[in-house]
Amino acid sequence: MTPADDFVIQLALDKGLLAADQVEAARAQVAAHTDLTTEPPRLLDILFEEHGFSSKQAAQLLADEFGMPIIDMANVRANSDLLALLPRSLAIKYTVFPVSRDGNTLRVAISDPLDVDGIDSIGHFLKLTIEPLVAPADEIKTHIDRFYGKDEESMEKLLNSLSGDEAQVVTGTTSAGGAENDDTDAPIIKLVYQIILEGIARRASDIHLEPMEKRFRVRYRIDGVLVEVDNPPKRLQLAMISRLKIMANISIAEKRIPQDGRIQVTAGVKPIDLRVSSLPTSYGESIVMRILDKEGLQLGLPELGFLSDDQAVMERIITLPDGLFLVTGPTGSGKTTTLYSCLHFINKPDRKLITVEDPVEYQLSGINQVPVRTEVGMTFANALRSMLRQAPNIIMVGEIRDLETAEISINASLTGHMVFSTLHTNDAPGAVTRMIDIGVKPFLVSTSVRAIMAQRLTRKICKKCKHPYTPDTRELRSLNITAQQAVNANFAKGSGCENCHGSGYRGRAGIFEIFVSNDELQRMIYENVGTAKLRDKARALGMRTMREDGLRKVLAGITTIEEVVSITVGDAS
Repeated sequence: MTPADDFVIQLALDKGLLAADQVEAARAQVAAHTDLTTEPPRLLDILFEEHGFSSKQAAQLLADEFGMPIIDMANVRANSDLLALLPRSLAIKYTVFPVSRDGNTLRVAISDPLDVDGIDSIGHFLKLTIEPLVAPADEIKTHIDRFYGKDEESMEKLLNSLSGDEAQVVTGTTSAGGAENDDTDAPIIKLVYQIILEGIARRASDIHLEPMEKRFRVRYRIDGVLVEVDNPPKRLQLAMISRLKIMANISIAEKRIPQDGRIQVTAGVKPIDLRVSSLPTSYGESIVMRILDKEGLQLGLPELGFLSDDQAVMERIITLPDGLFLVTGPTGSGKTTTLYSCLHFINKPDRKLITVEDPVEYQLSGINQVPVRTEVGMTFANALRSMLRQAPNIIMVGEIRDLETAEISINASLTGHMVFSTLHTNDAPGAVTRMIDIGVKPFLVSTSVRAIMAQRLTRKICKKCKHPYTPDTRELRSLNITAQQAVNANFAKGSGCENCHGSGYRGRAGIFEIFVSNDELQRMIYENVGTAKLRDKARALGMRTMREDGLRKVLAGITTIEEVVSITVGDAS
């Protein structure tokens, strides 16, 4: 045990964060270690894991005792210049990480303020004044592994290897024989690949590479929120974009128009598809890569966020023999994932499933998937006409965009097929009005639509740092939470940890508004009543709004009040 460990334990005992019997029990575990081939467990690690004492609390005790500032490593972004300045060997030896530099002063995160010799050694080596900031050792080590690299080639080495003129590292050129110039392009290839793998490791849904006037910005969309990461040098912009375009099999010579392509990479043993979009901007081409993970499509309805009663309703709807089922919501609200999960649920050997999509995002076994190709006349409508001659049981139309597609989908639903599709509307009843607005006759809508579901995605509270909390009156009022509901609720929040990168959230779940048609609603649709009246009637018949469904998930401790309020701001309920 190091002097710092002993000091922390004594501070924790003095502050009442640990009891003497807990420390003695942990010491007994260390003493019981008899395997000479392995290191004995660290006393502090046992206290962290088994006795409710956290590394953050230990860091705070040290910071308070020495009057030093504490830093949240989740907010520390790596800087390639600082990584090059402080060698990886020193960072590992003294468990430190460079945070920022101001002239001759380097601010570093440290875990052991007692290690004065280590701080002096770093200052002497760099010939800089070191300003230490306290942080948990485990978080510093995670940052070292992530940004310096473990045994593999690190970002620092890759960036250092890319010295010289931009023209010397332009990638993507292919020789007549089809082989790339690996000697010239290898560092760029590795850098691009590392950015993709980092996005996959951090559970990003999208990777954004955006040319700015003086920098080349890289951001990951994690749980619906964009997070900026360490930016590559501006001089590498052209090389990296060219490399990505080659990987996506799109033209590197064409820079004036948008282009789309696909990339397949392997993360560990898991193949990952990326849908690539290139868009010309003022300072170069912006690249967005949508990460398509097939494992997300095999989720059960509870994993999507359905509570037991809504799950029962959904299972009944998607197993109907015919009719039209619409999923609505804005881009990025999880409509595709929901529909594919429904298809996965009903994909049985005795049923034929055909989809028409633009583009086909996921390849699913057992399902016939047809891509839209407008350049050769294969539109949604033309594909649908041909699909009906294939005698399918279930049809999925990627999106209803026009009258022709809508009418063919409805006719298919009226002739013994179950049709799934998506529509862009703000709520479920609004989809009825939208169908009529694009030209579908009200009587066709009323007889074909079996159900409509609107959805949004809300961030889930991180399980690792989740803790109970009591909302104030303003928060309760924002969701109209009654005193009785508050008494029985399990309100929770995330304090922020390495697992959730300090956000307090990890993963997302849906909140839903399920509009199920019946005789009364069919009559109202036939009479073309307004959306407001249709919505009021559906609610009187038991439909919950998205805000009301979100409230149930707040009371169950799945998400927070702020999340539900922010994504259901237009909900009048």
